[in-house]
Amino acid sequence: MQVIKHPVERLHTALLSTRKDLIKTFQKFSRAEKTFLEDGLLPGNSLFSPITIHSDSDWIPAHPEDLQDFQSFYINPYRRSPDRGHKTIYIQTIGSFGEGAVVAEQYVEWMKDYCQAFFYGLVVKLLPPVTVASTTCSFRVNNNTHNLQLHAGELLNFLKKKKPRDAFCIVGITMIDLYPKESWNFVFGQASLTEGMGVFSFARYDEHFYERSYAGRLKKKIELKQGDYSVFDSYYTPPITSILLLRSCKTLTHEIGHIFGVEHCQWLNCVMQGSNHLVESDRRTLVLCPICLRKLQSAIGFKIADRYKAILHWIEDGADSNGQHSKPTQAFQEYKDWLYKCLEILDSETP
Repeated sequence: MQVIKHPVERLHTALLSTRKDLIKTFQKFSRAEKTFLEDGLLPGNSLFSPITIHSDSDWIPAHPEDLQDFQSFYINPYRRSPDRGHKTIYIQTIGSFGEGAVVAEQYVEWMKDYCQAFFYGLVVKLLPPVTVASTTCSFRVNNNTHNLQLHAGELLNFLKKKKPRDAFCIVGITMIDLYPKESWNFVFGQASLTEGMGVFSFARYDEHFYERSYAGRLKKKIELKQGDYSVFDSYYTPPITSILLLRSCKTLTHEIGHIFGVEHCQWLNCVMQGSNHLVESDRRTLVLCPICLRKLQSAIGFKIADRYKAILHWIEDGADSNGQHSKPTQAFQEYKDWLYKCLEILDSETP
């Protein structure tokens, strides 16, 4: 296992910048916020840890990329920031979600609310769900895993036509696997940053997806006819579990982060790290490192403590309900403890 440890001085420059104007804007953070961000770069701190590489198949060795510090993010001509007329993130569900309409509706609502807390200060809205047939996209059976797949690029074309005028971005989510072109095995998602849209699948986040007994595997070979979407009628969707909810929230916020112009993080353990496979994705944290947190804050303008309180409220609200469909947040408990530690620091400043 390799641990990536950047010198503190380099991390500090990545956070603050070398430009006087960007250093000056950093001074607009409160004293507690500046302490929180800068101390999070120090070796051995209890909140932000270094990145670990476990194999050559992990993202960083497999996909060499330039490091994006705050300054390079800020001067990127393709980065996107919400404005007065475009402050809404729209989520479009494609196909069925979960077992039963009530469960599916709640699951998508939970993701929407998490997204609104994560991108604190923006509005997140759900568009009416659509069937696979209404997208008129191409589909196929994967030759390796024998499950149905939708063409990601054609789904993006569909989303482009559905994007509301006041949208900061529109993201499509589905429980059906995706492929970008015939030569590819699959893709978790695909996005157009300039158009402010993306489509992502949570199919492979089912704990049993790679098992031969996976219920989404077609039991017999079928001849598909493009335009005949009846094959998706009652097609299997995984049960909603705490792990699936965590993985879905992690992926959704990571991909929307890219739409803001935040590239893959290589500084510290961060939700914006790339991942090449599910094991690596599960190692990735739910939190933004101090450098990526400053990037998002510069685009939206939230108080860091307010954002953390909103996420904490999402974890705690409805989790202890005795109802049949209480929010399954067991997998978020470590995140909850981490948020309380952060708020102890951020709320220590006397007004």
